[in-house]
Amino acid sequence: MNLHGLRLFYIVAKAGSVTVASEQLKISQPAITSQIKKFERENGITLFLPQGRGICLSEIGEQLVKEADAVFKIENRMEALIDNYKKGKNGTLKIAGNYLSTNFLIPMWAAKLKKENKDITVEINTLNTEEAIDHLISYKVDVAVLGGGAMKYTDRIDTIKIRDDDLWFVASLNHKYANKKVSINDIMLEPFIMREKGSYARVLLESLCHISSIKVPDIALEFNGLHETLMASTSGYGVSFCSSIAAKEFIDMGKLARIYVDNVDLKNEIVICTRKNEKISNLTEKFISIINN
Repeated sequence: MNLHGLRLFYIVAKAGSVTVASEQLKISQPAITSQIKKFERENGITLFLPQGRGICLSEIGEQLVKEADAVFKIENRMEALIDNYKKGKNGTLKIAGNYLSTNFLIPMWAAKLKKENKDITVEINTLNTEEAIDHLISYKVDVAVLGGGAMKYTDRIDTIKIRDDDLWFVASLNHKYANKKVSINDIMLEPFIMREKGSYARVLLESLCHISSIKVPDIALEFNGLHETLMASTSGYGVSFCSSIAAKEFIDMGKLARIYVDNVDLKNEIVICTRKNEKISNLTEKFISIINN
């Protein structure tokens, strides 16, 4: 069906005259009349009945106006849907993050994004850094918020630094070193409670020992989650080396205390990751804007 011809017929029928429709559309009357007649010939129907002034719809014309009304209302909704999607007012934003970001950072940003854009859907996936990068590259997620380990993949991703996350030594309030200043040699003699091997904080701890020519401490307890690691640290046994963002909550609640180690000031860079050299969607831009603000 010739939708252009149908549209012109519909506008003329709703306007009540070819003259008014011509003024609305900025198209000459002969051009409108020619297209409507072409539409009639193509479909073997008569849309208007002859009358002195104005227009008079035929039976099929009356019926077609009702159907066309539904068609063009759907078209308008589809155009609005596309326009809103392009402006980031609807659609789905898929976010990946490591344990730290999905538990302590992303939730507040995602909630603010949803509050300001009620028609969007937000999906959050907790993955390790390598998995998150793979999901991003393979279009399974739109954006990732990760720690410094993501910088190894800058050949495949673009990054925007959000902040530095200090890494702290922490233990329970009744630990002998709680709120005290100690040497690196002394702290490394303590049993440690850490994330799994390969986690960013553990890699840094091992690197610190290597640089200082100190034996890597005994990892007495190992967990796959940061929250579990910190919960175990509150028991009074062992020391943890972890993100200050995560540890601060436990310190503020009086469940953990910092241990100040001489000449140790390590940081974890938190970054936003997007696909390399690719224009990001408006919804992703909104999310990044919320983070930056």
